[in-house]
Amino acid sequence: MSMNVVVVGGGKVGAHLASLLLAGGHEVKVVEVRPEEAERLSRELPGNVVMAGSGTDPAVLEAAGIRRAAVAAAVTGADETNLVVTSLARFEFNVPRTIARVKNPRNAWMFTSEMGVDVALNQADLLAHLVAEEMSLGDMMTLLKLRKGRYSLVEEKVHPESPAAGKALREIRLPEDCVLVAILRKGQLLAPGGEIVLHPADEVLAVVHASGAGRLAALLGRHR
Repeated sequence: MSMNVVVVGGGKVGAHLASLLLAGGHEVKVVEVRPEEAERLSRELPGNVVMAGSGTDPAVLEAAGIRRAAVAAAVTGADETNLVVTSLARFEFNVPRTIARVKNPRNAWMFTSEMGVDVALNQADLLAHLVAEEMSLGDMMTLLKLRKGRYSLVEEKVHPESPAAGKALREIRLPEDCVLVAILRKGQLLAPGGEIVLHPADEVLAVVHASGAGRLAALLGRHR
């Protein structure tokens, strides 16, 4: 379904986001306060997508079509600007969905619904947690982050020396907040029923809370 989206901030994040949305068939307007950046971006994106002006100016937002927007995304490099944009979008123009980039993790506490923010994307915090998590998970691969990084879709190949190898799923005590999604065995997709016995080299897909990812890796990986 095509949507009208207003993106405030034409830097690397905003430019890439606009390109993805346009490729998906959405109607996009990018607002960029720096004239030189707006001019550069206008050469990279289709005509009439880029508007030079301040996203904290209600008149500029209105000219960008904010009243018709289904989503407003504030992705500038300044947290204060992103908060002003989402507040205007929500409380002045009644935009149904607002998304804000968090530049400084120390400011994340301000990005709340009271400030008009539906979704706060804390890039630095997510990346830091992902790196720290990957350092402790051995061969487990994180495929997707869910719920702002609290949960992950992971894939792990059952090691022959793992505690789970040769055991039925009903015999295995999984970490709390962990659900097995599927088992891939020699190209065949298996539903993770309780009687399924895990074989070495089985690929296990699971959704797990960050607090239990390490225990799941230890359960399926090489016994240490």
